Amino acid sequence: MARTGSAVFLLFQIAGLCGLFWLCNQIVALAHLPIPASVIGLAILALLLLMRIVPEKAVVAASSWLLGDLLLFFIPPVVSVIKNWVLLREDGGVLVTSLIVGTALVLTGTAWVVDRVFTLEKHLHKRHLRGQADV
Repeated sequence: MARTGSAVFLLFQIAGLCGLFWLCNQIVALAHLPIPASVIGLAILALLLLMRIVPEKAVVAASSWLLGDLLLFFIPPVVSVIKNWVLLREDGGVLVTSLIVGTALVLTGTAWVVDRVFTLEKHLHKRHLRGQADV
Protein backbone atom coordinates (compact mmCIF):
# COMPACT_ATOMS: atom_id res chain seq x y z
CA MET A 1 0.00 0.00 0.00
CA ALA A 2 2.83 2.42 0.83
CA ARG A 3 4.41 1.74 -2.55
CA THR A 4 1.15 2.60 -4.32
CA GLY A 5 0.89 5.81 -2.30
CA SER A 6 4.41 6.87 -3.22
CA ALA A 7 3.74 6.10 -6.90
CA VAL A 8 0.61 8.23 -6.83
CA PHE A 9 2.53 11.01 -5.07
CA LEU A 10 5.23 10.79 -7.77
CA LEU A 11 2.58 11.02 -10.50
CA PHE A 12 1.06 14.09 -8.84
CA GLN A 13 4.48 15.73 -8.66
CA ILE A 14 5.18 14.99 -12.32
CA ALA A 15 1.72 16.27 -13.24
CA GLY A 16 2.44 19.45 -11.28
CA LEU A 17 5.71 20.02 -13.14
CA CYS A 18 4.00 19.31 -16.47
CA GLY A 19 1.19 21.70 -15.50
CA LEU A 20 3.72 24.41 -14.71
CA PHE A 21 5.37 23.84 -18.08
CA TRP A 22 1.98 24.00 -19.85
CA LEU A 23 1.15 27.24 -18.02
CA CYS A 24 4.50 28.74 -19.02
CA ASN A 25 3.90 27.70 -22.64
CA GLN A 26 0.59 29.58 -22.52
CA ILE A 27 2.29 32.65 -21.03
CA VAL A 28 4.98 32.61 -23.74
CA ALA A 29 2.38 32.19 -26.49
CA LEU A 30 0.07 34.94 -25.19
CA ALA A 31 2.80 37.44 -24.34
CA HIS A 32 4.96 36.61 -27.41
CA LEU A 33 8.01 36.30 -25.18
CA PRO A 34 11.37 35.44 -26.78
CA ILE A 35 12.29 33.29 -23.76
CA PRO A 36 11.57 29.52 -23.83
CA ALA A 37 8.76 28.34 -21.57
CA SER A 38 11.11 25.91 -19.83
CA VAL A 39 13.36 28.77 -18.71
CA ILE A 40 10.39 30.75 -17.40
CA GLY A 41 9.10 27.63 -15.64
CA LEU A 42 12.46 27.04 -14.02
CA ALA A 43 12.57 30.63 -12.79
CA ILE A 44 9.01 30.44 -11.43
CA LEU A 45 9.69 27.12 -9.70
CA ALA A 46 12.93 28.46 -8.21
CA LEU A 47 11.10 31.52 -6.87
CA LEU A 48 8.30 29.38 -5.44
CA LEU A 49 10.86 27.16 -3.73
CA LEU A 50 12.92 30.10 -2.41
CA MET A 51 9.82 31.82 -1.03
CA ARG A 52 8.75 28.47 0.45
CA ILE A 53 5.36 28.66 -1.26
CA VAL A 54 6.13 25.23 -2.68
CA PRO A 55 7.99 22.98 -0.23
CA GLU A 56 10.99 21.07 -1.52
CA LYS A 57 9.34 17.75 -0.71
CA ALA A 58 6.60 18.63 -3.22
CA VAL A 59 8.99 18.28 -6.17
CA VAL A 60 11.95 16.22 -4.94
CA ALA A 61 10.64 12.77 -5.96
CA ALA A 62 9.61 13.86 -9.45
CA SER A 63 12.81 15.80 -10.07
CA SER A 64 14.94 12.88 -8.85
CA TRP A 65 13.05 10.47 -11.09
CA LEU A 66 13.25 12.78 -14.12
CA LEU A 67 16.97 13.39 -13.62
CA GLY A 68 17.59 9.68 -13.06
CA ASP A 69 15.98 8.84 -16.40
CA LEU A 70 17.41 11.83 -18.25
CA LEU A 71 19.24 9.62 -20.72
CA LEU A 72 15.90 8.46 -22.13
CA PHE A 73 15.14 12.05 -23.16
CA PHE A 74 18.24 12.07 -25.38
CA ILE A 75 17.22 9.04 -27.47
CA PRO A 76 15.07 11.04 -29.98
CA PRO A 77 17.89 13.53 -30.72
CA VAL A 78 20.34 10.66 -31.25
CA VAL A 79 17.94 9.05 -33.74
CA SER A 80 17.64 12.41 -35.54
CA VAL A 81 21.43 12.72 -35.75
CA ILE A 82 21.67 9.25 -37.27
CA LYS A 83 18.96 10.11 -39.82
CA ASN A 84 20.68 13.40 -40.75
CA TRP A 85 24.24 12.13 -40.89
CA VAL A 86 25.00 14.32 -43.94
CA LEU A 87 24.22 17.46 -41.93
CA LEU A 88 26.52 16.31 -39.15
CA ARG A 89 29.30 15.53 -41.63
CA GLU A 90 29.03 18.96 -43.28
CA ASP A 91 28.48 21.16 -40.22
CA GLY A 92 29.70 18.87 -37.45
CA GLY A 93 32.55 21.13 -36.36
CA VAL A 94 30.29 24.14 -35.94
CA LEU A 95 27.68 22.04 -34.11
CA VAL A 96 30.21 20.49 -31.74
CA THR A 97 31.86 23.85 -31.07
CA SER A 98 28.54 25.51 -30.30
CA LEU A 99 27.58 22.57 -28.09
CA ILE A 100 30.82 22.80 -26.10
CA VAL A 101 30.67 26.60 -25.77
CA GLY A 102 26.98 26.50 -24.81
CA THR A 103 27.59 23.80 -22.21
CA ALA A 104 30.53 25.72 -20.75
CA LEU A 105 28.44 28.90 -20.53
CA VAL A 106 25.55 27.08 -18.84
CA LEU A 107 27.86 25.37 -16.34
CA THR A 108 29.66 28.64 -15.59
CA GLY A 109 26.39 30.50 -15.15
CA THR A 110 24.98 27.78 -12.91
CA ALA A 111 28.12 27.72 -10.77
CA TRP A 112 28.01 31.52 -10.44
CA VAL A 113 24.34 31.49 -9.37
CA VAL A 114 24.90 28.65 -6.88
CA ASP A 115 27.88 30.53 -5.42
CA ARG A 116 25.78 33.69 -5.03
CA VAL A 117 22.93 31.77 -3.39
CA PHE A 118 25.32 30.12 -0.90
CA THR A 119 26.87 33.52 -0.12
CA LEU A 120 23.42 34.98 0.43
CA GLU A 121 22.39 32.08 2.67
CA LYS A 122 25.58 32.45 4.73
CA HIS A 123 24.96 36.19 5.08
CA LEU A 124 21.34 35.63 6.14
CA HIS A 125 22.40 32.94 8.63
CA LYS A 126 24.98 35.30 10.20
CA ARG A 127 22.38 38.06 10.40
CA HIS A 128 19.95 35.63 12.06
CA LEU A 129 22.59 34.59 14.60
CA ARG A 130 23.40 38.25 15.36
CA GLY A 131 19.71 38.92 15.86
CA GLN A 132 19.46 36.06 18.35
CA ALA A 133 22.53 37.30 20.23
CA ASP A 134 20.94 40.73 20.68
CA VAL A 135 17.88 39.22 22.36
